[in-house]
Amino acid sequence: MTPDPGTSTTDRTQSSQTSHTHDVQELLSAAVKALGGATRPGQVRMSQAVAKAMGSERHLAVQAGTGTGKSLAYLVPAVAHAQASDTTVIVSTATIALQAQLINRDLPRLADALEPLLERRPSFAIMKGRSNYLCLHKISAAAPESEGDALIDDEELTTMGRHIRRVQEWAQETETGDRDELDPGVPDRAWRQVSVTAQECLGASRCPHGSECFAELAREKTADVDIIVTNHALLAIDALSDAQILPEHDVVIIDEAHELDGRITAVATAELSPTTLKNIAKRSAKLHNNKKEEALEGLAEDFSSQLLTVQDGRWTRMPQEELGHKIEAISRELWRIRDNLLPAPEGEAANDPERYAERQHVALLARELCDAIERIQTVFEETDPAKQRDVVWLNRDERRGDRINIAPLSVAPLLSTRLFGEATVILTSATLSIGGNFQAMAASWGLPKGSWDALDVGTPFDPAKAGILYTPRHLPAPGRDGLSEEVLDEIYELIMAAGGRTLGLFSSRRAAIQAADRMRMRLPFDVLCQGDETTGILVDRFARNENTCLFGTLSLWQGVDVPGRSCSLVIIDRIPFPRPDDPLLQARKEAADAEGRNGFMEVAATHSALLLAQGAGRLLRSVNDKGVVAILDQRLVTKRYGSFLMKSLPKFWTTTDGTVVRGALKRLIATP
Repeated sequence: MTPDPGTSTTDRTQSSQTSHTHDVQELLSAAVKALGGATRPGQVRMSQAVAKAMGSERHLAVQAGTGTGKSLAYLVPAVAHAQASDTTVIVSTATIALQAQLINRDLPRLADALEPLLERRPSFAIMKGRSNYLCLHKISAAAPESEGDALIDDEELTTMGRHIRRVQEWAQETETGDRDELDPGVPDRAWRQVSVTAQECLGASRCPHGSECFAELAREKTADVDIIVTNHALLAIDALSDAQILPEHDVVIIDEAHELDGRITAVATAELSPTTLKNIAKRSAKLHNNKKEEALEGLAEDFSSQLLTVQDGRWTRMPQEELGHKIEAISRELWRIRDNLLPAPEGEAANDPERYAERQHVALLARELCDAIERIQTVFEETDPAKQRDVVWLNRDERRGDRINIAPLSVAPLLSTRLFGEATVILTSATLSIGGNFQAMAASWGLPKGSWDALDVGTPFDPAKAGILYTPRHLPAPGRDGLSEEVLDEIYELIMAAGGRTLGLFSSRRAAIQAADRMRMRLPFDVLCQGDETTGILVDRFARNENTCLFGTLSLWQGVDVPGRSCSLVIIDRIPFPRPDDPLLQARKEAADAEGRNGFMEVAATHSALLLAQGAGRLLRSVNDKGVVAILDQRLVTKRYGSFLMKSLPKFWTTTDGTVVRGALKRLIATP
């Protein structure tokens, strides 16, 4: 284990940790045996390190490659700690798939294995936001509601009605009301008609269905359990808000920790748009007995027109004085609406709980927009962009309309105090070591110096023997005009050598579609492209049909787990540098440069290295997997930053010789 510089521990603490680790080792051994597994050195090392971190109250970052068994390596010490200290351990994930795996497979099996060895059976529950559950009160309406925020067109009502009728039928049989258990699912716009946010909820005491509320029943299950599984978004809300969302805890385990920065940033991002303002005006007018909120509607129209006259992208200052005046006027009107809505008329909470809940929600929305405007104004009060703590940009969207976004330049200060300052945190993923160390990830999280340790337990695979990393020097450098003919020819030759069996990861949707269209004309194999069907269906078809190819973009870089011969070749079209017009990442780069650091390496190269590691990690998913990762970007071997990126990848055998690679692929598919 690599300690953070300047750390030390006392002999007494070490003795205590050794005893605790020994107990965890016995539990892990028993669990592995009961589950029919085999001892894995990386898993043992990780479980020992996690137990030690909990005992010493030091943060820990663990890189655990595919096949390590990291879930068991942190769950066993988590259960031991929870029962020994009579507390709850929070486990946070980034994806629904991992949550489902933990709750439906890993934790039930672990509880069966450990129950004979512990004083009581390990207990666990999942915790999601209220909007993930069916609202019995809302669905009791016979037809879908057309609220201001749903914006259902007349011609869509029949389709929407079918979705809601299906949910109504499901409501009669479901025991949980959990959206993830509705198969097949329904569109977001339909689900919003049968669910509520926390702000919209009437409250269990006022709702006629309060005693049978799915969300309340799910929350009750989280009381006094050893392990609560949640997601990064809910963890962020708990950490960043003054309200306590999660139960009392002293340990947080963050799986898929490479996603933490992005998920926290998303939760801390606010927006101001004409559409939202008009929605508030309409809802407020209904609460005022049809008195129209003409002032806010007029301001929203003017605001929309004004935005059309300014440049989209990042703003480091207010682009027009007149726009600044309009935003100030909007803020004043929002405060007036909020003041008019609160407090509620006497008796409304008891006599008309729906109207009361709507009043509270609209008032809260108005307050949140005022807070967003204050953040925007604070940014522009600081004339030095390098010292601005938030980033403001105008986002043009044909479907959703123009909107001003504001996001934190960095979430590190927030996490440093509100997460790492409140609990012991274990962060783990298959990709945390960027450029050969953990410093980049630690800085993005805000891990306080001297408070954490790092450990790379490796992988049971041998990448140098099982995989080849191919970077063709002869191809032209990537340009802005799509994939070159030379690159398309290279893709064709590689796929033919591999007999299909190819996962193509592209830096843009445009490139993925271009490659799919061209390969469909040339290849004798099926070529699937993201967007043709849902991602889950496409991945399933790719896994079941051995000679099929699947092309796609970002979600495939991180979300595909296809062991076996169906994925023998992973093609990455180019180094996935962030787009030059990405306002948040560009602002972070400029801030690093202004402080004398290398913004390109700190932001762009680190962003790319993390994605490349995730993409290359799609190849070896089981101990018997073999194949090639082809990165068709000569800059990986010709530019100085290439070595930084290479250090972030699995230690494959590397070559720039296409003949060698095609020969290896042909031998691979010829082997039974």
